[in-house]
Amino acid sequence: MADLPGLRKRPPWHFDGDAASRELNRFFGTRDLGGFGVEHMPTAVAAAGCLLGYLQETQKSALPHLTGMGVESAGETIAMDATTRRHLEIDSNPAGRGEHTLLGVLDSSVTPMGARLLRRWLGRPLRSRSVLRQRHQAIGMLLEARADASLRETLRGIGDLERILARVALRSARPRDLSTLRDGLVIANALVVDRGHREAAILGRTLREASPLLDSLVERLGDHGETIALLGSALVPQPPVLLRAGGVIAEGYDGELDELRNLATHADQFLVELEEREKAATGIGTLKLGFNRVHGYYIEISKAQAEQAPMHYTRRQTTKNAERYITEELKAFEDKVLSAKERALMREQVLYDGLLDTLTTSLEPLKAAASAIAELDVLATLAERAETLDWNAPELSDEAGIDIRRGRHPVVEKVRDEPFEPNDLRLGADRRMLVITGPNMGGKSTYMRQNALIVLLAHVGSYVPASHAVIGPVDRIFTRIGAGDDLARGQSTFMVEMSETANILHNATAQSLVLMDEIGRGTSTYDGLALARAVAVQLAEHNHAYTLFATHYFELTELASEYAAIANVHLDAIEYAEQLVFMHAVKDGPADRSYGLQVAALAGLPRAVIAEARRTLDDLERGMRAQPSSHAAKPADTPQLALFSPSPPSAVERELERIDPDTLSPREALDVLFRLKQLH
Repeated sequence: MADLPGLRKRPPWHFDGDAASRELNRFFGTRDLGGFGVEHMPTAVAAAGCLLGYLQETQKSALPHLTGMGVESAGETIAMDATTRRHLEIDSNPAGRGEHTLLGVLDSSVTPMGARLLRRWLGRPLRSRSVLRQRHQAIGMLLEARADASLRETLRGIGDLERILARVALRSARPRDLSTLRDGLVIANALVVDRGHREAAILGRTLREASPLLDSLVERLGDHGETIALLGSALVPQPPVLLRAGGVIAEGYDGELDELRNLATHADQFLVELEEREKAATGIGTLKLGFNRVHGYYIEISKAQAEQAPMHYTRRQTTKNAERYITEELKAFEDKVLSAKERALMREQVLYDGLLDTLTTSLEPLKAAASAIAELDVLATLAERAETLDWNAPELSDEAGIDIRRGRHPVVEKVRDEPFEPNDLRLGADRRMLVITGPNMGGKSTYMRQNALIVLLAHVGSYVPASHAVIGPVDRIFTRIGAGDDLARGQSTFMVEMSETANILHNATAQSLVLMDEIGRGTSTYDGLALARAVAVQLAEHNHAYTLFATHYFELTELASEYAAIANVHLDAIEYAEQLVFMHAVKDGPADRSYGLQVAALAGLPRAVIAEARRTLDDLERGMRAQPSSHAAKPADTPQLALFSPSPPSAVERELERIDPDTLSPREALDVLFRLKQLH
């Protein structure tokens, strides 16, 4: 990690536990850290102390918005490792972008705060049934009252209050930040107060009484009338971007500032009046007042009339055709005017700093309001998505099992032109694993992912893309999908596959949902089949995890007859006039064939290649009557593979397994033939 660009390691002494504890107590003004629940977590305290030191070092200012520490327990959330998040494409697709992801489908939020919170919810699905049920109920009430649209339209006018309050705390907030804060608080106030008619407010009494969560969020919004009044009187409606430009503080807020501005604003009028007075007093009709950057204000008289200049005129400059003078009155005015603008800017800075000081004392209730606005935005977003996408409320059960009716993949359904084929899933105490067979592109991976996403959405607090969903306790979601090398760590495709599988076998529990796709395909047929079978048995009989196990090893379908917790399902396809039609429908029982050649033809392989492959397949299938092989799909009534029969593969068979005919020269092929003859 130290070699990564832009990354610097902190010295070890920055992680000293005693020093960290002292610094945290000093910062929070506490005697000990027991109130934060971290007294028995020395490593966490050391890390928190180091982080606080880093913030103080980089921000070089007070951090009043940091008011405490919290502990997140792994037991509070459904655990998902980086591999699972990547496979499920929660917020990033394989190309590293956000489109065609679960977040991309869900995020119709109208505030930056809501967008960030929705991402956090998706990354941290909860296990607390009470919290989730409150979220589901709040969404239901918004839909029933048809309040989600008006709520979203109102929230649309609120800026990023969370970021603004952080800038206020760090004293880096700009004038337009404060005007955005002012306008946002006015809008938030309108959500719950309709000018005396509380029932008519968007979040009125009826809605609050029906939903404890909405009522709690309204309470967190609070009443910020004093802050609204302060910012309303202190700031102009549309302040400039920068304070140094001036014109930020509203007229009438400060008498001294108004006087300074008046001097600068009315200077021209004063000069006109003074010029008229001096002309009348001196009788010099050509007298005029002027200004330049070098000499300032002056009274100019032509050289022909210079002798008529009064005695109290003091010569300031001589030009080719005129003499320029200054008077005590003009000098006093010059001193006032030239410094008025600078003094006005300085006064605005003082007043602006006072605003930040006042806001800093109210940071906690303001942060609570911003947090409530973000959560209201997410709930309204989830309500809008549920209505638009035809999603339904899930039922969270305390009994083991997952029962999903007419489930759909939220992302695939949205991007497909044709209607999505919904499918069911039933897992429980008596049915822990589904062995899923069927053709490539038939929908096995989509089926597995959609059920994982439905479980995830239910534990975010969202409605789900299914007509009915009853979901029991789930503690983790694991996936082993796809293939790829990890060159940076020196791992081959198969090594990556086995590492991810090992992680699942070591950590999955009876409440875990596991998705396994094509285990064992990265090695030889016999090794791969043996590993796939052993992994399936381990998950079903020892981990007892809810498992969706997709495979092209049709021999694994025999597991359903050996283990009561394992059942077979398949994705249906129909071959019509040499064309393969994918039905995308999940049916009970194993598939009868793989349709590999048909899928290859769809991919555009040359017809000659497909024809040669078909001849080879016919030869292999004829040989299967005597000795089945896992190279190809076998009919349902074919005897079990020799790997699971009493007789192991012969020496000739093992030798044939290692041979790649495409790489042999004629001489090498002749040598192999003699060697096989000797083995026989």
